Amino acid sequence: MANIPTPHINAKLGDFAPTVLMPGDPLRSKYIAEHYLEYPVLVNNVRGVQGYTGLYCGKRVSVMASGMGMPSIGIYSYELFNFYGVENIIRVGSAGSISEKLGLRDIVAGMSAYTTSNYGYSYGFSGAMAPCCSYSLLNKAVEAGKRLGQAVVPGPVLSSDVFYETGGGETASEKAKKLGVLCVEMEAYALYLNAAAAGKNALALLTISDSMLTGEALSAEERQNSFTKMMEIALEIA
Repeated sequence: MANIPTPHINAKLGDFAPTVLMPGDPLRSKYIAEHYLEYPVLVNNVRGVQGYTGLYCGKRVSVMASGMGMPSIGIYSYELFNFYGVENIIRVGSAGSISEKLGLRDIVAGMSAYTTSNYGYSYGFSGAMAPCCSYSLLNKAVEAGKRLGQAVVPGPVLSSDVFYETGGGETASEKAKKLGVLCVEMEAYALYLNAAAAGKNALALLTISDSMLTGEALSAEERQNSFTKMMEIALEIA
């Protein structure tokens, strides 16, 4: 295919499985490949964004990092969907809770994504919109969570362009909380738009790593140990 390799992915056509798990951190991509996949093969390492393909319970599965933020996941997910024939991308990441219903280590499945980003302009939307996940992947994730003894909480998320909200006045997360949004992260909105435009499937599975209401937060070590349930759910539905 003329579009591959790309400036960002040097894999060959066929190197990726139909389903790709996408953590933000390249080291977490490596962790998933080494701890969960049989016979993992490194298929991309451009800019240190590691992508692997291997077997999980006999199924061919890929995992590749997305980097941080919508511009980054926007590039990688677009190329995977449109150039490499990937059908499903499952984001596996962290989020900050803005809901009293959620505690540390809870897992959220993003049904839809609000945003502060202008990423929608690339698809001709001059106003706000909230693209949705794949219902099929969402339903499978909830059921997989039940089998694994881990509740999965579906609901809307906020994809923010900024990590530190400044400027005074009511913040975007405070406004989103009033609308019943569960948590804040930085990638789902772009992923969902790219999936919708390509006719593909996407889901953001998010582990609550901190609370913007209570100030509680997991340590780096606790995050590593707490994210395994989310990874297992994603692999079960891959």
